[in-house]
Amino acid sequence: IEALKESLDRYDIGNHHFISEQRAVLAKKLADLMPGDITHTVFGVSGGEAVDLAIKIARGFTRRTKIISAAGAYHGHTGYALAAGDLKFSRPFGPPAAGFVQVPFNDIPALAAVLDRDTAAVIFETIPATYGMPIPDPEYYVNVEALCRQNGAVFIVDEIQTGFGRTGTLWGIEQYNVVPDIVVIGKGMSGGIFPMTATCCKAKFYEVFRADPFVHISTFGGAEIGCPVALKVLEISSDPAFLGHVRELAAFFEAHFAALIARHSGILIGLRQKGLMMGIAMAHPQMGPLFTKAAYEHGLLSIYAANDTRIAQLLPPLVIDEALAGEIIERIDRSLDTMESWL
Repeated sequence: IEALKESLDRYDIGNHHFISEQRAVLAKKLADLMPGDITHTVFGVSGGEAVDLAIKIARGFTRRTKIISAAGAYHGHTGYALAAGDLKFSRPFGPPAAGFVQVPFNDIPALAAVLDRDTAAVIFETIPATYGMPIPDPEYYVNVEALCRQNGAVFIVDEIQTGFGRTGTLWGIEQYNVVPDIVVIGKGMSGGIFPMTATCCKAKFYEVFRADPFVHISTFGGAEIGCPVALKVLEISSDPAFLGHVRELAAFFEAHFAALIARHSGILIGLRQKGLMMGIAMAHPQMGPLFTKAAYEHGLLSIYAANDTRIAQLLPPLVIDEALAGEIIERIDRSLDTMESWL
């Protein structure tokens, strides 16, 4: 908040026709922190806009059109992002967009069956939140990357929800030993106080903009007011001590959920977890909405997953202490007691 206050005294949104020192400093920091040789960044305002651009880059670079994503996924409510998400989000607005194909998540044979030399890109959320946070197999993304390389397709990872330490590493995809071609980030990028997203890619993909840099413009993307805020978020979220704190809290939740599962075995069947990216798995599709209501009544916000309603999302702030984590566990316990009284 202090970074934003200071920024408001010095900057406006800037002008995309000019070189910007603030955007350059932020882009350099992202290049330093991104996996492998992902060195170039285009800034945006919303996650959907950032995903749209990733798909535009892939199509422009490969001169192909097919985009493969996961059934049940969510990438935003705009243009190509909407088309890459689950059909339930785009169906009310007309027929499916041409060139978009969906496969089951975490299923390499299904992906291999449709990924071919006509494929521009494969895009997956590292952990698909709206699909109930299924945790991919340890080798899943290694195999996805290999299939993309074999077919000349662009490998896009959507880190909008898993980025900035949520999973216990700065980027969730780090834990799967791959370097995507493009990484999309947002949400926590500016601490929830200024709209800021980014599409980060390897240098070769910037050739898409070489002939005409104005084929993509975002008036408010990378607003200079917000850049110092994003820099402060990166400073905090990349700190090893901060990431260690996230992992300690994750272990705390894992241990206490084992007791909750034993106590409420008629409802709970497991915890899907990568760091503090957690999905409370329940026995029946009606239980997710019921838990959301019960939790709200006990002062806890836990939204059920839209595309797998057996799962309720549990995404606590990364800065909480163990005492507050314990209070969250207690509220979950009482919420489950309430559910049992309804069933």
